[in-house]
Amino acid sequence: TVDKLDSIPGFRTELSVTEFHDQVRRVGVAVVSQASELVPADRLLYALRDVTATVEQESLIAASVMSKKIAAGATAIVLDVKVGEGAFLQDLERAQRVARLMIDLGAAAGREVRCLLSSMDTPLGRAVGNALEVREAFAVLAGEGPADVRAVTVRLAGMLLEMTGMVGDAAAGRATAQRALETGAAWEACARWLEAQGADPHVLEGRGLPAAAVVRSVPSPTAGWVRRVHALTVGRVCLGLGAGREVKGATVDHAVGVVVAAPRGSHVQAGEPLAWVHARTPKDADAAEAVLRDAFEVGDSPPAREETVLAEL
Repeated sequence: TVDKLDSIPGFRTELSVTEFHDQVRRVGVAVVSQASELVPADRLLYALRDVTATVEQESLIAASVMSKKIAAGATAIVLDVKVGEGAFLQDLERAQRVARLMIDLGAAAGREVRCLLSSMDTPLGRAVGNALEVREAFAVLAGEGPADVRAVTVRLAGMLLEMTGMVGDAAAGRATAQRALETGAAWEACARWLEAQGADPHVLEGRGLPAAAVVRSVPSPTAGWVRRVHALTVGRVCLGLGAGREVKGATVDHAVGVVVAAPRGSHVQAGEPLAWVHARTPKDADAAEAVLRDAFEVGDSPPAREETVLAEL
């Protein structure tokens, strides 16, 4: 989201449509916030949905997402549709309906659209929070980072490479994307992109990202296997720390959040950290720790294997 990019010092998310297109031609990539000249009606409609309790109306969700993609000029569009307790769409059937609506809207506008439906019952990766997630994304671009984030990223990239005709099929696309991570090509492309939008490319090495004043571990009360990490609880903790907005116009603290130390399937000893809280004050860390411990289910046996990718449309 734009809030995550706003945690990068100097990064400018507000570009005109002309600047946006020019940067894509010059640099190959641009990520921008919604501009006044790009689907201005969508902003008005969203404000109206907010006060008429229609934010969750499926066709309006699809129209809002697709209007920006179509207006920006994309001809091939890949969407990662999150499903689960930590997502806006909490059940697979509903997520599939919204995905098909977006595919149909794209087809009506002459665009090819594909959707990957991925699980958000447990956090993807380890980091939850703005600068924390940016740091994790940079690690993935360096060929490191959590395996589940790398896998979803490579799969999305592979789909897009196939759709644009750069490779023969999705498998070749995934292989091409994986090579970009391994050879440093993805890292170099990111450095060019950051510099083009006003940031110091050395931020890729972690320099300059905001950091929380208080970092505290959340120890496991017992030994055992982490059977589940509740994404919604982790998200609520981060909201309470200030990583998101509880009311429109609220200030976001880009430094705070949670890093999961023991993801689902891990084995922990009593006293070992389940997570790390990044907070503004010791009081905030205390409140977060008390709630965050309930996000982790620790049992005597390992959990059954669950796939991150649930479906592809």
